[in-house]
Amino acid sequence: MGKRAKGTMLIVTSSLFLAACQSSANDQDQGTSSETSAKQEITVQFSAEMGSADISLATDSYSFITLNNAYEGLYRLDENNDPVIAGASEDATVSDDGLTYTVNLREDAKWSNGDPVTAADYVYSWQRTVDPATGSNYAYMLEPVKNAAAISDGSVDKSELGIATDGDYTVTITLEKPTPYFLSLLAFPTFFPQNEAAVTSFGDQYALTSEDAVYNGPFALTDYDGPGTDIAWSLTKNEDYWDADNVQLTKINFDVVKDSSTAFNLYESGQADDITLSGELAMQNVNHDDYTIQPSATTQYLEMNQASEDSPFRNENLRQAISYSINRQQLVENILGNGSIAAVGFVPSDLAYNPDTKADFIEDAQTTLAFDEAQAKDYWEKAKSELGIDQLSFELLTSDTDQSKKLAEYIQGTLQQTLEGLTVEVTNVPFSVRLDRSNNGDFEMVMNNWIGDYADPINFLELFKKDSSYNRGKWLNDAYDTLIEQASTEHANDPAARWEDMVDAEKILNEDLGVIPLFQSAEAHLRSPNIQGLVIHSVGAAYDYKQVTVTE
Repeated sequence: MGKRAKGTMLIVTSSLFLAACQSSANDQDQGTSSETSAKQEITVQFSAEMGSADISLATDSYSFITLNNAYEGLYRLDENNDPVIAGASEDATVSDDGLTYTVNLREDAKWSNGDPVTAADYVYSWQRTVDPATGSNYAYMLEPVKNAAAISDGSVDKSELGIATDGDYTVTITLEKPTPYFLSLLAFPTFFPQNEAAVTSFGDQYALTSEDAVYNGPFALTDYDGPGTDIAWSLTKNEDYWDADNVQLTKINFDVVKDSSTAFNLYESGQADDITLSGELAMQNVNHDDYTIQPSATTQYLEMNQASEDSPFRNENLRQAISYSINRQQLVENILGNGSIAAVGFVPSDLAYNPDTKADFIEDAQTTLAFDEAQAKDYWEKAKSELGIDQLSFELLTSDTDQSKKLAEYIQGTLQQTLEGLTVEVTNVPFSVRLDRSNNGDFEMVMNNWIGDYADPINFLELFKKDSSYNRGKWLNDAYDTLIEQASTEHANDPAARWEDMVDAEKILNEDLGVIPLFQSAEAHLRSPNIQGLVIHSVGAAYDYKQVTVTE
């Protein structure tokens, strides 16, 4: 990523992209030619609600998918996960020291209310996100920008953020340190513009419904009634979009369907065009003509609340006992059956490669997560002795999707069967509730996942720094924090040293089990072959519908 920037230190790519799901230029031409006879509308099913339609507040994958298509930033990711110009009129000019980016905007871009998209919209949006009063969990994404971290912690005013206008259609961005993947960040929804007049006008209602915002992307959000509760919303072609002539889809309908069997029946009856399968249905339909596996740079993991001094999860032997009790291979083969692979560490495979040897990150880290009942029992006995207990009970918090329920049942069963005296109480709640409880530290153990925002190991590893808002379990390790800090500062311009910092940090996280990784996710889909031109990303927002056409 970031290959266009002068002074780029480390280029990371992802081989997870499914070329089979993309259409060639010829395919797109064919789709366009048949567009007059095929209805340009599709229905896509998600397994959970959208958490927020607010660029500054969104944190979940379904929100990012929606925002990625309703808005547009300076760049967007292409089918190879490389950043290409979008809201920018030409590639950024980057200073030789890698600290200053100058970006010219296209002057024909407009908001859906008719306002021009200007440099001031980017400045306002970024300042709003890092402003502590906004309460953005994703403000940390802007930390490469000068003063962003200091603004977020309240020590510097937001006006000092390293982004400024140079006329109406040029932004100048100043970084704290060279950031090899910065152009890829510019394609992520957190970096998209927001219309200050609209935000001010809508006030507390801003982005709470589709009517309470304006949009600058190829589509506009419609039929959306509220975060965390609405189970159906749409994206409708934005006729004010600068490139509207090349957008063929007129509407994308999103429906939340949490049960795989219901989703399957809707697909087979022609009421859905793209669904996700899990468990038995995924395994049963592997020979279906429309079956496709969609790998993802996503790690599913168990996070334990270690915030209080009396938390049993501060005991490393307990964490080891839990990890050794889990047969990850059995989990992905018999419970999921959707192409997911057993985790060997927290950073997923096929995400990033050694800048010198080109070895996969997981090869250099050489981490393992073994299943061994005897080891699990031994660690459990040590944990009980150190904690002074004979029995232990805790709650496992998960989402209420079909897949999450099956995973929780497996975790509950294997832990209780292996570790005598341990009781796991499963609580399934709507996705938005799980997210809120996780963010508020209202859990004992929670099943979380992390979808890569960009293709660099630091995006996964920085989650568990002491001061990260995503270190919800409050695992603390000074040596780990030092390595992450080195990778981001003194070694930022030294690709080999930075790589070693990240490898060593991964080893510490895995050996100490700050969190317990379960598997690297993939999704089994039934997707209509009539959907042509869909761009799928293994990192960041998963789907880009701009180039989609529906064929007969």
